[in-house]
Amino acid sequence: MAIADPTTINSDIVSAESEKLILVNPADEEVGYLSKDKCHDGDGVLHRAFSLFIFNERGELLLQKRSAQKRLWPLYWSNSVCGHPQRQESMEEAIHRRLYQEVRMTCELEYLYKFIYQAHYLHVGSEHELCSVYIGKCLDSVAANTNEIADWRFVNPTQMDNDLANSPEAFTPWTTLEWRRIRSDFQNQIAAL
Repeated sequence: MAIADPTTINSDIVSAESEKLILVNPADEEVGYLSKDKCHDGDGVLHRAFSLFIFNERGELLLQKRSAQKRLWPLYWSNSVCGHPQRQESMEEAIHRRLYQEVRMTCELEYLYKFIYQAHYLHVGSEHELCSVYIGKCLDSVAANTNEIADWRFVNPTQMDNDLANSPEAFTPWTTLEWRRIRSDFQNQIAAL
């Protein structure tokens, strides 16, 4: 399945370089706000983020290829959905908002863990995030937001392992880090979906 079917496309603009991200310290305490473009300049400024790994009824993982319009890692394969909570928004509100905005899905999401990572993309900028990772099982059809997503597909976990082993350069760095941790530490949670 891919987004070529026009009945599965929505094109809402859901993020902008000017939006204010929540700056945090390593203990995940808010220390201020800064525009997304400034957070991604140079080595990046530590900010709060989240990543969602969504599975279907067959246990397959939803992957998205990031839009060509993305400043960092355009047209790379990535986890199902990722984003940033907005000011005065709880993480719970943010993850459900973004899941719906990007792929028009709703489901229960289970928190797994959080971690800090920093990754540079060419000379363009960097991610430096304190990222909370969630999994969920969604039965809704995917309706990909073309402002965020260039393509999408479902893969079984073994295929995901193989793809990361054989073509790591095709994936965003956070997806690789998060998937490896999920596979090593959270097999029971995936099996329970």
